[in-house]
Amino acid sequence: MATSVSSQLNKAIKQQYMELIQSDKVQAMYIWIDGSGEGLRCKTRTLDSEPKTVMDLPEWNFDGSSTYQSDGSNSDMFLIPVALFRDPFRKDPNKLVLCEVLTYNRQPAETNLRHSCSKIMSMVEDHRPFFGMEQEYTLLGVDNHPFSWPINGFPDPQGPYYCGVGADKAYGRDIAEAHYRACLYAGVNICGTNAEVMPAQVGTCEGINMGDHLWMARFILHRVCEDFGLIASFDPKPIPGNWNGAGCHTNFSTKEMREDGGLKRIEEAIERLAKRHRYHIRAYDPKGGLDNARRLTGDHETSNIDQFSAGVANRGASIRIPCSVGQDRKGYFEDRRPSANCDPYMVTEVLVRTCLLKEEGDEPFNDNQ
Repeated sequence: MATSVSSQLNKAIKQQYMELIQSDKVQAMYIWIDGSGEGLRCKTRTLDSEPKTVMDLPEWNFDGSSTYQSDGSNSDMFLIPVALFRDPFRKDPNKLVLCEVLTYNRQPAETNLRHSCSKIMSMVEDHRPFFGMEQEYTLLGVDNHPFSWPINGFPDPQGPYYCGVGADKAYGRDIAEAHYRACLYAGVNICGTNAEVMPAQVGTCEGINMGDHLWMARFILHRVCEDFGLIASFDPKPIPGNWNGAGCHTNFSTKEMREDGGLKRIEEAIERLAKRHRYHIRAYDPKGGLDNARRLTGDHETSNIDQFSAGVANRGASIRIPCSVGQDRKGYFEDRRPSANCDPYMVTEVLVRTCLLKEEGDEPFNDNQ
């Protein structure tokens, strides 16, 4: 298995420098989504004091022609800080800063889906929408060969790996543990992890925070994998054939769904989702459904991409209602359609549009102005 050259450098030498006193200065790493809608970029600036909120952080800029976000003749893009986290790599008082991206004329960049999502979430604050997104990922070598797989051939069939224990069943636990602890240090609201295709689950978050925390969890995962010399892939079907894909199952509830008798509200929301299946499929991966078409085949614990379905405890359905929710007659439902590489701002926004704002129709929307 091929690991990166950088991961093979002597980390003890680097540590000598990381232990140097930084006086009263603070390193703030600004992070943003690039023009692919999937990749993340970052750069660091020095601050004179530790910021306590995003209001203490200055705007910044970058060359959008190098991130697929503008052409070279007018390439200045603005970074607008929107969420602040502790830095688990440089440690306190240093910070990770999630940013929105604006164009030269201060309009939201094409892949700045947070802008529209934030407006929609502000319209439904009284409903207290809660989200929990189960982020699955696959570990690859830098040669894109699956981590721990034989060079020529395949591992044993699926079955013993889910929540597995043992050297022949659990692969990459060091990365999962490092990522988990780094997220907790940073303040990312991560609620658990289990071995599957190595998913890490982020939740529960309210409103716009869901997208902020999941994107930061992804950034931290990429940085952890850098240190181990591996790649974290969010491809929804990285290995063709008789292998599970990678999704981002999204748990959703409102205040009304969580109250006594909330099952009726859940069933009403599912009815609305059934009428907008194509609309949601287009929103649930960055290629308008093309990525998910490789994953949502009706096999390997997925529904068929062309058909909407719902059921209690049914992992082959589009929407799953947990057994406990059916018994308590209140709680939440799980939308199993979003792909691992979905944009959480888009996923959470369209759920609110359909379930709370009661929008109808299959036509795409564009409120990103």
